[in-house]
Amino acid sequence: MKHAITGGFGYTGSRIVRRLLLAGEQVITLTNSPRKPDSPEIPAHPLKFDRSLIDVLKGADVLYNTYWVRFNYGNFSHAQAVANTVFLFDAAKQAGVRRIVHVSITNPDENSLLEYFRGKGRLERALKEIGLSYAILRPTVLFGGDDILINNIAWMIRHLPVFGVFGDGLYRLQPIHVEDFAELLVEQAYGTDNTVINAIGPETFTYRELVEKMSKILRVKRPIISVSPGIGYLAGRMIGKWVGDVTITREEITGLMSDLLYVAAPAAGKTKLTEWARRNSETLGRNYASELARRQ
Repeated sequence: MKHAITGGFGYTGSRIVRRLLLAGEQVITLTNSPRKPDSPEIPAHPLKFDRSLIDVLKGADVLYNTYWVRFNYGNFSHAQAVANTVFLFDAAKQAGVRRIVHVSITNPDENSLLEYFRGKGRLERALKEIGLSYAILRPTVLFGGDDILINNIAWMIRHLPVFGVFGDGLYRLQPIHVEDFAELLVEQAYGTDNTVINAIGPETFTYRELVEKMSKILRVKRPIISVSPGIGYLAGRMIGKWVGDVTITREEITGLMSDLLYVAAPAAGKTKLTEWARRNSETLGRNYASELARRQ
């Protein structure tokens, strides 16, 4: 089979690529990111949302779509990402792609007031309506390797005198290891049934509980205090100016506090965050992971 992957040099895409190459599969990527020193040697094509996509995708059996933007910034926007992805789906159909494996999010909703979740809901509908075989995977928070959220929580625990949680901190998360997630994506490439999978890990934490466990694993004692969402956002902006990044957005805080990173579903991943964090406690959070740097 020939596998096409958006973002094959990125956080999730690179793990997909490595698995496919080990299986002896043919792989190409569509990307605007530079090839990293440790990137697999695969054909790379510019991710241009024009008719050239059709020619690039011809002959591909499966398209893995990891393309998205975490927040609106500069030339990146959720609205543009939605329009581009709809165009990508249509190009895949015209190119004769058999199946699309698409990365969504837990609790997508076209009627959501939050643009991130609304956009993901719109794309799920577009994929279902286009007439191709599909698998939709809905992850919550990814961890492992060069992840951002879990690493930066650890970084803040190490570097800040106190750790503030938004409100009571009782909203929940179900982190999944990036390798478990990549394995799920590749497995779905060989299927034929249309399916939607809640790609969640085996552990569920409240946000406050997650911070408490991480502090204990890192052996760093910090007071954990409740702050209002507004104060928490301002604190996040101050940290962002310090490190030259966007650490958190208002929409992310609202989505988190609305319990949108939790679903009542069986675990799809097998790697426990707590066990992984213990194995990597010496390096976890030592360096800040920048979202903006990753986009460059």
